[in-house]
Amino acid sequence: MKRQKRNQIEHAFSKGYMAAIKGRSRELCPHQSGDARQEWLSGWREAREDHWNGYNMAACAHKLSALG
Repeated sequence: MKRQKRNQIEHAFSKGYMAAIKGRSRELCPHQSGDARQEWLSGWREAREDHWNGYNMAACAHKLSALG
């Protein structure tokens, strides 16, 4: 059970990260509340920071694959 829940949270982070890479708004978060929403928003914020720090889309995708 714990492993399944952890995978769901990791999945939310990566989906948020990808949404930010694609330029989508954080308002499009599919989660209403809870840990999954927090992780999705954390992923979104991290990708925005990477973009501001000069990472291109390929570098962001590589970083995301290394995290997973």
